[in-house]
Amino acid sequence: MNTSNTRKLPSPPSLISALRVGFDAITNNIALILFPIALDSLLWLGPHLRLTQLIESIVQQLGSLYTLQDPGAKEMLQSSQTIWAQLAEQFNLLSALRSYPVGIPSLMAYLSPAKAPIDAPTGWEIHTLGGVIIIWVLITLVGLAAGTIYFAAVSNAALSGQVNWRSTLTQWPWASLQVLLLSLLLAGLLIGVSIPGSFIISLSVLGGLTLGQCAIILYGMFLVWLIFPLLFSSHGIFVNRQNMFHSLKTSIVLTRRTIFTTLLFFLAVVLLSKGLDALWVVPPETSWFMLIGITGHAFVTTGLLAASFVYYQDAIQWLQTIAKEVNVASQQDPIRGK
Repeated sequence: MNTSNTRKLPSPPSLISALRVGFDAITNNIALILFPIALDSLLWLGPHLRLTQLIESIVQQLGSLYTLQDPGAKEMLQSSQTIWAQLAEQFNLLSALRSYPVGIPSLMAYLSPAKAPIDAPTGWEIHTLGGVIIIWVLITLVGLAAGTIYFAAVSNAALSGQVNWRSTLTQWPWASLQVLLLSLLLAGLLIGVSIPGSFIISLSVLGGLTLGQCAIILYGMFLVWLIFPLLFSSHGIFVNRQNMFHSLKTSIVLTRRTIFTTLLFFLAVVLLSKGLDALWVVPPETSWFMLIGITGHAFVTTGLLAASFVYYQDAIQWLQTIAKEVNVASQQDPIRGK
């Protein structure tokens, strides 16, 4: 009789365990929520970099052009100008401090408040398009640098239980460079798929509303398929000190081999984050009770980020264990082992 050794494979990474460990880590290192609290306080109470006059000038020029081509479109253009004026009044270029894919989470970058409990925030106008581009680039670089420190500190807290600030600051220049390279690569990838995608959607809209809607849905599904394997693209930089390319490759391999558990994890993260955001924005922007929302948002988002680092490490260890078990089994198999 032939006997075979059966090995019990380890369980895949646990969603509940990752969330519990992540939030416990932030509870024990509660000072980490000061990063998003500070950013939201700046965007709420600090000065605003406005583009009101620049946007109004561009809209008026475009409106004059369309009016010459189609005099009957005057009323529609006036309504659109009103909408653009309201958006320009709320826009704050400092919101670029909420950088991607690495950055400090912010509730106020999403709300873009125009008022505050104290006097109206000081507004500084930027009048030229070149100035906007230069300032936006500088602000984004600052956001990436600050976000790198934040991610590194949260990673330390999640995986070791405490933050080693000396190690974090020592690794900060190298990690910031890797984050910058990753951001440029992802931005180039997004631009590369957006240009032909916009062209295809525009042609589809010309063929009819239904065809255009189908094209938008298909394009959205394509973006989800493209972005999903990149969700952990930055985690390897902070967990395993990987360079940008290695971290990106690890993210793709991990998400494809744990697609169901990873999808479940990110659905839970999105539902918790966005669901609670509806609670945090209940107080008006002119009330000091908004501080409660800012603090709650800071704790939840920092806890979810810590949970993502825990899940990432557990998933990596699970894949490594599975690979070892498969190698051992193939060596013991008289057919595969020869």
